[in-house]
Amino acid sequence: MPHVDAETAAMDAEELVETAFAKINLALHVRHRRDDGFHALESLFVFTELGDRLTGRMRSDGVIKLEIDGPFAASLDAGAGNLVMKAAHALQACLDDRRGADLKLTKMLPVASGIGGGSADAAAALRLLGRLWNMPLAADMLEQIALSLGSDVPACIGSIPQLVRGRGEWLQPQAIDGLADMPILLVNPGVALSTTQVFKGWDQKDRGPLHAADLAQIIAEGRNDLESSAIGAAPVIADVLIALKGSEGLRMTRMSGSGATCFALFESDRHRAQAATRLRADHAGWWVAETRIRTA
Repeated sequence: MPHVDAETAAMDAEELVETAFAKINLALHVRHRRDDGFHALESLFVFTELGDRLTGRMRSDGVIKLEIDGPFAASLDAGAGNLVMKAAHALQACLDDRRGADLKLTKMLPVASGIGGGSADAAAALRLLGRLWNMPLAADMLEQIALSLGSDVPACIGSIPQLVRGRGEWLQPQAIDGLADMPILLVNPGVALSTTQVFKGWDQKDRGPLHAADLAQIIAEGRNDLESSAIGAAPVIADVLIALKGSEGLRMTRMSGSGATCFALFESDRHRAQAATRLRADHAGWWVAETRIRTA
């Protein structure tokens, strides 16, 4: 048996944890299709306290392994195509040596659901492995790696309220008074949507820029330009929005991202709980999650 010194054993035993916070698009305006094939977007991202859980332990042999458990584990493959694995290998490529990791993802968020699950997982992997491998990266390098993994990943690194423009490369922190800690209800009808398919169904109409000075403006003037396309692909999304709009104490409801998850902001925990109880009783097959807007 090879000798392992105490310092190496301690490093191997250390487990770090990150939460991959669910991303919510309070508004998502599609302005045009760019020459590179991506769409020029304007969106206000916020994050919830709810998310997937990623843990990691150091390996000294350069191997990266991923295990997945949790309610939505069956929807994911732990192989090289998983965004956590892609993030780990991208970060590992920046190293002079070949440190590895044993990673475990507890999948609490539905897959392909418009709340940034895979992107948030990738961002959590970059944060976790940066700490585990003691590898601080310059902000521009980290953003470059994140953007190579997906358009939402750069914003998910910080998981704070941000105005996001372009394909996800232009980020601007945006404080919205009264939004932090606001009760939010997430509802997914149990269908997975292809982001590519939903964007292909966009009607290509520019309905104007996003203004997000305060929550009242976001509610009154904001929109999700992908909602119509997503409903065309999964009509049950319209049922979710109708069900949420009937809730007492509702501030706003909208679809997030490319769907199919919809969200509702509430005046109080009591109103959110009432809505959640009603939806669970009326729609047993829907995923209904009570949480809050994350405080940075």
